[in-house]
Amino acid sequence: MSAVATTTTTGGRAVAHALAAHGVEVVWGIPGTHNLEIYAGLSAAGIRHLSPRHEQGAGFAADGYSRVTGRPGVCVTTSGPAVLNAATALGQAYSDSIPVLLVAAGMPLRAPGLGNGELHETKDLVGALDGIVAYAHRVTSVAEIPVAVAQAFARMTTGRPRPVVIEIPLDVLAEEGDVQAVPAPPPPVSRRPRPRSMPPRRSSRARTGPPSSRAAVRAARPPRCASSPSGSGRPSPARSTARARCPRTTR
Repeated sequence: MSAVATTTTTGGRAVAHALAAHGVEVVWGIPGTHNLEIYAGLSAAGIRHLSPRHEQGAGFAADGYSRVTGRPGVCVTTSGPAVLNAATALGQAYSDSIPVLLVAAGMPLRAPGLGNGELHETKDLVGALDGIVAYAHRVTSVAEIPVAVAQAFARMTTGRPRPVVIEIPLDVLAEEGDVQAVPAPPPPVSRRPRPRSMPPRRSSRARTGPPSSRAAVRAARPPRCASSPSGSGRPSPARSTARARCPRTTR
């Protein structure tokens, strides 16, 4: 068994590389003071970023991407009110069983108390979102980031797909640490039943036989009786002949 390579990087770049390891190619979000470390690593990880006008738009864009592609959509927000702006989209994703991952910056790990004067300081974002999404988690170290991202994708791609939130403290995003890459799990086996193959439709020739047999059937049929005169007021010779061949019936 080969050893897993360990690299030293910042928390923000660890997020970007963990997302890329799980096949993420595009994320939606708005750069902010507390999540710039994530944006610093997106380009090097080969991830494209699209910025809407509002975090709610980022959440709904990730939701729409997931509906169209069948893959988890990812959005990135800064801390505090920005996370709550995306909550509406996450609630809709939960209702419709859409896998959406929100990666958000959070209050510093080493200054957890309230009233510190931090920008966008919020009491308990994980607790607030835990009542909306399927799973919300706050990371506590740089080394935990690849594991947290892998667990998020495992939750979104197994069982009933629903949104997941990862909150990463802003000081963890900025500091360096040793991380080990966590490979993406194999795609789950689809449990959808295979469509039943319809039996081949029989052609008209298969239903009625070859042309020679169809001609014999037509010859054996009794002639049709013509009761209406021709357009000239006199019965046509063909109709007269057919009428003569028709058996007479009495009422």
